[in-house]
Amino acid sequence: MSAPGRQFGHHPIAMLRILQVARDRALELHPLALRALIRHERGAIQLRGTPAAAELFLDLLCGRDGEHSRAGGAKWLAVLNETGFLGRYIPDWARIVGQMQFDTYHVFTVDEHTIEAVRVLNALERGELADVAPIASGLVEDLQSRRALYVATLLHDIAKGRGGDHSELGAELAIQIGPAIGLSAEETETVSWLVLHHLMLSQTAFKRDIDDPKTILDLADTIQSPERLKLLLVLTVADMRAVSAKVWNGWKATLLRELYSRVADVLAGGLATTERDVRVARAKEAAGHYLTDWPEADRDFYYGVGYPGYWLSFDPETHARHARLIRDAERRGAPLTVDTEPLPSRAVTEVTIYTADHAGLFSRIAGALAVAGASIVDARIHTLTNGSALDTFWIQDTAGGAFDAPHRLARLHVLIDQALSGRLALAGEIRRASRALLGRRMRAIHVPPRVVVDNRASNTHTVLEVNGRDRPGLLHDVTAAISEQGLQIASAHVTTYGVRAVDVFYVKDVFGLKIENERKLAALRKALLAALQTPDDGTPEAVLPGRRKREAAA
Repeated sequence: MSAPGRQFGHHPIAMLRILQVARDRALELHPLALRALIRHERGAIQLRGTPAAAELFLDLLCGRDGEHSRAGGAKWLAVLNETGFLGRYIPDWARIVGQMQFDTYHVFTVDEHTIEAVRVLNALERGELADVAPIASGLVEDLQSRRALYVATLLHDIAKGRGGDHSELGAELAIQIGPAIGLSAEETETVSWLVLHHLMLSQTAFKRDIDDPKTILDLADTIQSPERLKLLLVLTVADMRAVSAKVWNGWKATLLRELYSRVADVLAGGLATTERDVRVARAKEAAGHYLTDWPEADRDFYYGVGYPGYWLSFDPETHARHARLIRDAERRGAPLTVDTEPLPSRAVTEVTIYTADHAGLFSRIAGALAVAGASIVDARIHTLTNGSALDTFWIQDTAGGAFDAPHRLARLHVLIDQALSGRLALAGEIRRASRALLGRRMRAIHVPPRVVVDNRASNTHTVLEVNGRDRPGLLHDVTAAISEQGLQIASAHVTTYGVRAVDVFYVKDVFGLKIENERKLAALRKALLAALQTPDDGTPEAVLPGRRKREAAA
């Protein structure tokens, strides 16, 4: 028999075959075998573009139609990466090996993150994530393009660190790499499309109003295929869960699930998103099933109090809860009603506030929530036909769970009442809360403030994207600046990545129109950048669409 490892030098394809045998027979690799793989990793160069090597590589990555998925392709991918084989076999992979990601939420280098994403796919196929990602777990059982999904996961960050949009550059690389590792033309095209759009669902779910028909129709126009929507959702879940434990939570899972469901309905030829009147009528009818014991006059009042956007924003059970809250408040003549509903399955607490609408209402409520120690993860703002506001906030505690301790909820009620009545000095209280929650090290982390104004994302609203270092009261300061500019906030979408906050607002002017005057836009950007400033901030930047490509979050 030849000396250990010599066969790899003469027959480099044996480096893949030994891993296949180890997997199929549930054997561990001997340390000498690992040493031989490291010694002969350059032999992978000879295997590029060869059908036999491509077949073995894809089998190790994906398994034969799921036959070996339980063994876990990530395990063998890690071996190929650690021995240097993978960087030789796919030269573009070598450029991301050990590549650091300089932010506060990635905990892996690019190559490690990618392998972790494949490991998440393995876990989804084994059913291990059914509780935290039920939709994705169900979808992986019925995919027609399983190999394309695995290769897209392998290549989704392949172009990081090259400058420019890594999604666009990666899609171009996928066109070259796909055939070289044995994919068909159709599979290669699917991989390239997935790499190009791998951030689309997460960016839309966390930064856009998914109750806006244009948002859903724009997604449906881009995705077009129910199969591609399934692939994109599973890839999104794998990518997010592979970033770090803090990036994925129950609330983000809920947003992705709702977005997927709405786009799937459109792609399946169901109720057209543009048929707003029909959808509103159906929403009222569904809510009415919970109000059958009400007098007709009471039901008619409630049906008439909400604009179409309100009826399209909640499920029937929530509509019924709102109806009871509004009727009770009107009967009592209560100037303020605060209702809290912990939702442990979503890892949030829903806070509903019914009161007279006035300028700065959102900002004051956000300030009170900050003083209470709550983190706002999403919000819906609805002005009703009777001049009242019905605002809903979804909040978490500092650990990322539902804000549900009884004594804290009681204090939250009091703080909101004090903030709206002017009895709470919000600025000072927020500063004290900020000092208590942010240590010296966190305060020293620099996140350049940035404002993006987008008048194309919505047909009816100007969309503001505000980036800055997260801190208690940030949302209060930003929304106060928006209100001081005479603008009305229709909805807010709040996301954090480590210490970086990305808050998106749909706004109109006092006449209900978009803000398109350049002088007004300049004043708005200046005010928002001032609200984002902290003592250690550097020079801010304001960006308009088209002036610079938007930075992509991983």
